[in-house]
Amino acid sequence: MTTVICIVLALIILVELWFLALQCRKNHPALKTLSAFRYAHRGLHDKPTIPENSMAAFRRALDNFYGAELDVHLMADGNLAVIHDSSLLRTAGVDVAIEDLTVEDLKRYRLEGTNEHIPLLGEVLSLYEGRAPLIVELKAEGGNHAALTAAAVAELDKYKVLYCIESFDPRCLLWLRQNRDEIVRGQLSEQFLRHGDNGGHGRATLWMVANLLTNFLARPDFIAYRFSDRSNLAVKLCRKLYQVKEFSWTITSPQEMKAAEAAGCGVIFEQFDPYSAK
Repeated sequence: MTTVICIVLALIILVELWFLALQCRKNHPALKTLSAFRYAHRGLHDKPTIPENSMAAFRRALDNFYGAELDVHLMADGNLAVIHDSSLLRTAGVDVAIEDLTVEDLKRYRLEGTNEHIPLLGEVLSLYEGRAPLIVELKAEGGNHAALTAAAVAELDKYKVLYCIESFDPRCLLWLRQNRDEIVRGQLSEQFLRHGDNGGHGRATLWMVANLLTNFLARPDFIAYRFSDRSNLAVKLCRKLYQVKEFSWTITSPQEMKAAEAAGCGVIFEQFDPYSAK
């Protein structure tokens, strides 16, 4: 009997520790306004004529009354480039890392065979100032999470733009909690091992982030989770226990959009126009 009691007590303690590890911050006042928008993933791109993360894609999102999600990397000269991949091979046809480049270097490259250049974060912020909100994803590389986050916040401070910051790297969110706690922050995640997305990290790290076990450090205001992985138990517990906001990425059809919004999720979409899909 004593053994059984010890096992039960141990299980109870483990469950309580699990719940504590999933902690989120509730009711950030800016979330209500941020949640009122749908967000065009990497801008409202329309390949091959309008590349992702291009100024044309961001202007098109604004013209259609959408917010935008964008990706930010820290360059060698301390400036911030808006582009998804670290390597320019897929987007600009040259296998160089954006982290090794300067603003002057960027002038040589064009996006996906068009005349569109790789934008700086300030260009996008200037466009969106006083208009629609942005979801800013920080792409940490090579341990630059602190420098990237500090640089992004300093740039964002220059503009009157409603925004939130998200990242797959919980260290970016931890920096925000410790240094700029007032900024809305979100943990990006998915079932990494299912999709083969390792980003150079070990399986244990990927499993922890996939199951949101670093939340107690970063205390995110929202969870941005891959739509196809939305049945994850950790996400459900975060919503149930901490009433955290969930954003679904990436929504690619009206049917997915309706399912996500019916579940109370914010929408990050691409490959269709939500308004014309009604």
